[in-house]
Amino acid sequence: MTGSPRDRFRRALWALSAIVAIGLAGCGEPSDKRAEEEAAAEPPREAETPALGLEPVAFADLPGWSEDDFAGAFDAFAKSCAQFARQPQDRGVGTEALALRVSDFADACGSLPAQAADPAEARAYFETHFTPFLAIDARDGTERGLFTGYFEAELSGARRRDATYDTPLYAVPEDLVVADLGRFSEELAGKRVVGRVEDGRFVPYPERGEIESGLLAERGLELLWIDDPVDVFLLQVQGSGRVVLPDGEVVRVGFAGHNGRPYRSIGRVLIERGAIEPHAASWDGIRGWIEENPDEAHALFAENPRFVFFREIDGAADGPIGAQGVPLTPRRSLAVDRSLVPLGLPVWLDTTRPGDSDVPLRRLMVAQDTGGAITGPVRGDFFWGYGETALAEAGRMKSRGRYFLLLPNPAAARLAAPGT
Repeated sequence: MTGSPRDRFRRALWALSAIVAIGLAGCGEPSDKRAEEEAAAEPPREAETPALGLEPVAFADLPGWSEDDFAGAFDAFAKSCAQFARQPQDRGVGTEALALRVSDFADACGSLPAQAADPAEARAYFETHFTPFLAIDARDGTERGLFTGYFEAELSGARRRDATYDTPLYAVPEDLVVADLGRFSEELAGKRVVGRVEDGRFVPYPERGEIESGLLAERGLELLWIDDPVDVFLLQVQGSGRVVLPDGEVVRVGFAGHNGRPYRSIGRVLIERGAIEPHAASWDGIRGWIEENPDEAHALFAENPRFVFFREIDGAADGPIGAQGVPLTPRRSLAVDRSLVPLGLPVWLDTTRPGDSDVPLRRLMVAQDTGGAITGPVRGDFFWGYGETALAEAGRMKSRGRYFLLLPNPAAARLAAPGT
């Protein structure tokens, strides 16, 4: 790698109230994330509960279906099949909106070839084992939604601190305590608080500013040392990434926990100060402001009290781990609203390439990840991979489009049955 890529921008962690953390990590999955630029550009809105509608279509109705080369699609879906194989057949893997079971994928996964010999064979496989449905917003019949992009952050780092690599990535501190409130009251089931014990009292864990001022120094918590503090901050927003060491070794790091503090968008802080205009509150604009005001960077970062801790990810050389628990496949993995779309489901995407473009982007994806900003029946986040090209494509992608869910035939048959 020739220096750290610029414009790290994506995927912030939970936006929670007070110190309540819902579903805190510790289960081995990556953190829930929210787009920094969306938090910066819009005031908070009350959450809605959108409904998923499905309209049956034929494969011939899928725009561009005959043009995809399916390169990487079989590999992506095979990873989902491997995950299903480790689960009981009667386990539910669907959503309240779309009930599926592991057994619904048994025939498709059992018939999956090691690789498709050609695109025609790939199309024949999916046409044999799946039934396509156009996803719509059942509230108003809308079939078009927003598709954004994300990438895997890449940083330059080292195992030991020196004059170049002097900003640490920290592991979870031994004094950080996660209290499961559901053990004390059924009304608080699913909620947890993060803190530490001081003089026999459970208190909130310190904020980012105190941690970055040396609170954790010399406690043996440093996983790696990074050459750019801005990249470290943005890795915390991203939640996971890859660190390239001086000898070329690549170390993947993933979310391991946080200090329980609420997330605050530094983009919105800059807007409120009048430092940047709302239209410039992307990571491109934020990075530019930081580079022009380097002495103010630390204080700006401290405006976001949340601090993220990391762990090294073993056995994940193929890519970062998505919410389904499988390595993501560049240009084939899609983050979706998991309350509506089951993870592991093939999805036919019909949108346009990043930027002000009318060039179609149509391909088979697999729903394998989630994101806090990815909500609604027609909403997706396209995983571009890592590196400068992926960063550029992801940063420019805000495309309108639609998608078609490919349901395994047993589930499609139940959906079509009277009374279901």
